[in-house]
Amino acid sequence: MRIITTLMYLLFGPIVFAQNISIIGTVSSDNITLSNVSVSLIGTQTGTTTNGKGYYQISDLKPGTYKVEFTCVGYQTEKITVVFSNMLLVVDINLKTSNSKLNEVVVTGVSHATELRSNPVPIAVITKTEIEKNINNNIIDAITKGVTGVTAVTTGPNISKPFIRGLGYNRVLTLYDGIRQEGQQWGDEHGIEIDQYGISRAEVIKGPASLTYGSDALAGVINLIPYIPKGAEGKLNGDWINDYHTNNGMFGSSVGLWYRKNTWKYAFRATGKLARDYQNRVDGLVYNSAFREYIISGIIRTDKKWGYSQIAATVYNNQQEIPDGSRDSLSRKFTRQIAEGANDDIKSRPVVPDDVLHSYHISPLHQHIQHFRLYNKTELKIGDGFIDAALGAQQSVRQEYNHPTLPRQAGLYVTLNTLNYDLRYSPPVIAGLETSFGVNGIYQTNHSKAATDFPIPDYDLFDAGAFVFAKKSIGKTAISGGVRYDTRHISWNDFFVGPNNASGFEQQVNESATGAKLQFPFFDHHYHGISGSLGVTCNINDRLLLKANIARGYRAPNITEIGSNGLDPGAHIVYLGNRNFVPEFNLQEDLGFIAYLKDIDIILELFNNQLQNYIYQARLDDDNGNPVIIVPGNATYQYQQSRARLYGFEATINLHPHNLKWINLNNSVVYVTGINENQQLIAQSNGAAKYLPFIPPLHIRSQVVLKIPGSLDVFSKVSLQAEVDTYAAQNRFYALNNTETSTPGYTLINCGINATLTKKSGKTICELFIQADNLFNVAYQSNLSRLKYFEYYKSSPNGYSGIYNIGRNLSFKVIVPF
Repeated sequence: MRIITTLMYLLFGPIVFAQNISIIGTVSSDNITLSNVSVSLIGTQTGTTTNGKGYYQISDLKPGTYKVEFTCVGYQTEKITVVFSNMLLVVDINLKTSNSKLNEVVVTGVSHATELRSNPVPIAVITKTEIEKNINNNIIDAITKGVTGVTAVTTGPNISKPFIRGLGYNRVLTLYDGIRQEGQQWGDEHGIEIDQYGISRAEVIKGPASLTYGSDALAGVINLIPYIPKGAEGKLNGDWINDYHTNNGMFGSSVGLWYRKNTWKYAFRATGKLARDYQNRVDGLVYNSAFREYIISGIIRTDKKWGYSQIAATVYNNQQEIPDGSRDSLSRKFTRQIAEGANDDIKSRPVVPDDVLHSYHISPLHQHIQHFRLYNKTELKIGDGFIDAALGAQQSVRQEYNHPTLPRQAGLYVTLNTLNYDLRYSPPVIAGLETSFGVNGIYQTNHSKAATDFPIPDYDLFDAGAFVFAKKSIGKTAISGGVRYDTRHISWNDFFVGPNNASGFEQQVNESATGAKLQFPFFDHHYHGISGSLGVTCNINDRLLLKANIARGYRAPNITEIGSNGLDPGAHIVYLGNRNFVPEFNLQEDLGFIAYLKDIDIILELFNNQLQNYIYQARLDDDNGNPVIIVPGNATYQYQQSRARLYGFEATINLHPHNLKWINLNNSVVYVTGINENQQLIAQSNGAAKYLPFIPPLHIRSQVVLKIPGSLDVFSKVSLQAEVDTYAAQNRFYALNNTETSTPGYTLINCGINATLTKKSGKTICELFIQADNLFNVAYQSNLSRLKYFEYYKSSPNGYSGIYNIGRNLSFKVIVPF
């Protein structure tokens, strides 16, 4: 092997001899070379990956002693110490196979880099490879496919809000590179403003994470980490991603560039996506479900002996149509709004022409969402301890255009400005005791601009919290926990609206204006809460682990829950809040068993979650049982608060016979029940209010993956997968006032193939992914789809009500590295 490696080195001689000192070699296992093995110098940001022939090369090194780490999924990590004194050092490594994933390092929700083995909190990790295989219209849907217990409330193919174990919206905190994502999370009609092609890894905490992040992490955390590759020194590297979906004709294209020189790294990515209306077997093409999205991001980072510092920026621009579900009552063809007010007769709206349904043109009735982010992360080493600091600024601009007679007049126009701050100190580990202390929070302002609808007031918000965390290992047992105190101050002034004689709609006015009415009275309030956690992990052996954790979470009410009083035109809902709401608190117990055995992986996680002051949406009826209609054509929802309980389990059984390395059988089962504990309301409603809204049904997923050993001519790493995705009927729903209705069960068949196209030298030409979702074009409605309730008629001539989910979709993705 050493002779072969040296010959390869001679072939690459002109490149290497131009450098100072280089290390080269080949990584193999049982005489089979391994590609995509990560080779890095510990304590630096220098590293690379092996090519298709298992060869690696790191150049431009200075003389000295280094520790080199070789890591690859499915193999034991190997660390060796080398001394560089000559121009060339050849190091060949033979990795031992390992099915244990317990040593995988994660960083979300803790202060030190923490292994799964020692962390009592349920954490799941989805890698870039898995994200790429889970082809979807957005990053959240990719995560729901890869992480059990994570679902999403959707409003069409490109709009997904993450839910963890039945809890979502402001209870799930989404992070981008550790910086909390701040848009308008309370709305249904827009997604997460993050580039799906620029994510290298997603880490998911399932359960209260208020200890580290404060309010809004009551259900858990999703941390999306941007992709910063380890490119060759002094050379511009990159990739070009092309993605096409047949169902909605989506074209996605993304170009990434990165450059590394000495201690500096630079990364840049530009992404564009374009899609027309999606389709299914019941509805045909769903009018007003097209979208157009552009994203730019950039990162500059330097790594020094004292630590590192990183500056990053993102720009997000999305034009997103939102269907309203209006149809011709007999043909069930979609119609479009062309008039307003008394002139708009829903039954007389014209049918949408076919050329409009097939067009990529964005309808005049749409929303325009922009998100701008600039942040810095810095880590300073202080002896064996370190200080982490983060400071970020974000602006979310949301415009919803819902006036066909005045297409340039925004119905909703809000600008949300957020300043994030985070400071943490982790002292040196003393006698196996790890500790951390920190403060973090946000300052936020929201302002309405030239709009006609005002669902929420202009407000100012300030969050601050401080925490202490500790972890101690005693033999095979690790104990960790901490406590945190949070406070939130939110306030707004009197907010008046009045007639706009020029447009015929309303506008924000002064108190003294003619016809002024008080939409949002003055409000000033402080919320505060104490949260904490205590957990223990017991390492039975290298492959078996028991975990137990109890945590108290805290969440202050969001702006719509306490302040809303008006129409959100994109959601077609009038929201009514309650100024007297108090913070939510929960107490969750988690128990987990993990076994990564020779031929099988078994993960079982059970949870019980008791919530105080749980806030939820409910449709509003009058005393006669008729829906309250404040704005014609729009439903009215009022927020409620009560005690609640959620409990359930997640079970994963993955078979990977060591004698049949070419086959994997992956299986998972997820069950969640949500109970409303407002006994008085349940009695008054004859049981209609017994269950909580937005609870996913029993979900069973089974997948077989076939990995073709070796290469097929120019194709390597060929794998095929087939999946049966089954959702049971959801008959446990919040039925009061028809807020929700029962949802029939359904089964989807998905399959795919992926491979790497390589040159004879082993260099990758491109990666290919082909995927078929809903292969048999099943007509179904997810109980978490908001489009299910977009219906104007009480009965339908074809027996179908509301809008159905996406039908059969074939996806093709190509990733070309350069």
